[in-house]
Amino acid sequence: MAFLRKHWFDCGAAIALILLITLFAAYGADFGNVRFILWLSLASLFLHQFEEYRYPGYFPGMMNIVMFDSKQPDRFPLNEQTSFVVNVVMGWTSYALAAIFGEQAIWLGIGTMLVSVGNFVAHTVIFNVKAKEKTIYNPGLITSWIFFLPLSLYFFYVIVHQHLATPIDFVGGLLLGGLLNYVGIIKTIEWMADEKTPYIFPNRCLPPKHGISK
Repeated sequence: MAFLRKHWFDCGAAIALILLITLFAAYGADFGNVRFILWLSLASLFLHQFEEYRYPGYFPGMMNIVMFDSKQPDRFPLNEQTSFVVNVVMGWTSYALAAIFGEQAIWLGIGTMLVSVGNFVAHTVIFNVKAKEKTIYNPGLITSWIFFLPLSLYFFYVIVHQHLATPIDFVGGLLLGGLLNYVGIIKTIEWMADEKTPYIFPNRCLPPKHGISK
């Protein structure tokens, strides 16, 4: 468990590579297939998390500082345990289920795509506005632009064009997306916050100028 807590994002990047090779071998480049798009979405989630937590990897500290004005950005309110729960337990599970069920539960796909859109908005607008810094980059921004936004827009184009979703599916997906974005991320971080947590991020997970001397 300790290994996974510290390296789940590295494992995710490796899975993404295997998934992409398998996906294109099985489907080719079938961008009209909803299940293909949703598997790509799962791979994009892995790559997005790698950018956030490994290279350049200082998203955790930035999140704590910018969104929560933390005085302990290496552990509060977001810590390694919370990060694992939010990204792996909730993130990997919801995106994988959406891909597995595909058209059979299209509302799952709608919900996860709204999480991707939420990440795009957060990295592009919210973090930069709240940080009040001149730089426009933060870990997760590049993959949000390259993967999350294009895939999300194309997914909604396909399901509307192919009439794959009913109004109930859209309502269910909207509710799920709201729950995952707010309860699954923000509220979970708040609920699991612990200033005395042993699950502390390494110094590399803090923005360069906020590094803690060891």
